[in-house]
Amino acid sequence: MSMSFDQYMRDMVQPMRDELTNLGIKELRTAEEVEANLPEAKGTTLVVVNSVCGCAAGQARPGVARALENEVKPDQLFTVFAGQDKEATAKAREFFAPYPPSSPSIALLKDGELVHFIERHQVENRSAEEIAADLTDAFNRYCK
Repeated sequence: MSMSFDQYMRDMVQPMRDELTNLGIKELRTAEEVEANLPEAKGTTLVVVNSVCGCAAGQARPGVARALENEVKPDQLFTVFAGQDKEATAKAREFFAPYPPSSPSIALLKDGELVHFIERHQVENRSAEEIAADLTDAFNRYCK
């Protein structure tokens, strides 16, 4: 029995996708979906650049989950998956200038403008609780 590499990867990453979509975060899988959602987003928008790496699993996704328990939250919640949905991720990263591509990463936009960004190096060296506190502070500052 043979399984294609693409099918294998889809099966492997689905639980990683589910960790965020189960929180009510909408997954954007194509560049067209990003283009249809991000430029028109009013208010505050969280965009999580998901990844298969250990720091996404141990810190980023759990940190986002804890932050979304906060009373104050962004109006829209989106995610793209680096390395899996490449065109969607590249299109989303256009909104994160001047930051270079980084995954995992977490962006907060207000009326389409980047107001807070957590890069991979800020995920790797911190706990999920520290990331949640960073996001919660940003939510309380920009999402009211």
